[in-house]
Amino acid sequence: MTANKQKKGKRLTGIIRIVLIVICGAVLGVNVYLANAARLVGNDLPTPFGYGMAVVLSGSMEPALSVDDMIIVKKTEDISLRDIVVYSDGRSLVVHRVVKLEGDTVTTMGDANGIEDAPISRSLIKGRVVLTVPYIGKLINVIKSPLGTALIIAAAILLVELPRILEKKKDEKEKQAIIDEIKKLRDEIK
Repeated sequence: MTANKQKKGKRLTGIIRIVLIVICGAVLGVNVYLANAARLVGNDLPTPFGYGMAVVLSGSMEPALSVDDMIIVKKTEDISLRDIVVYSDGRSLVVHRVVKLEGDTVTTMGDANGIEDAPISRSLIKGRVVLTVPYIGKLINVIKSPLGTALIIAAAILLVELPRILEKKKDEKEKQAIIDEIKKLRDEIK
């Protein structure tokens, strides 16, 4: 392999490593942000830049939403009949469809449920579901878990250290080959 190809390969490897480290850092940063928003501030659905993300935990909205679907929620006060909204019932987030609007009162119901929820104040609504990504919620829950966070940190460390360790081993091998060649030449001279 020519020296030029080796330089290009090292440069590409370095760029890939930096991109992966940035991704790991971003995921870790989002995890820290979400944990702080939920635990410290008491906001179960933070909506930075007007959008939030949640994972569907029950089948109450089948077939429209399934367990482990990821939903993107847009913070809005513009709620219409039949919209799927997210609100806090004081214990957890609820994702149900709007079935009645009466002034400042909203009544929701899960598509799979046979009974309406108790009416709530419009102010309790966190936002409206604007996008659903099926099945990705399992992965998100793993990433958000303490084990997932630890794995992300380990991956970032590995991405930083592994190439350096491999390069060091390669340099040592080359150095030893040069030392062996010098010894061989000295023996031939004697």
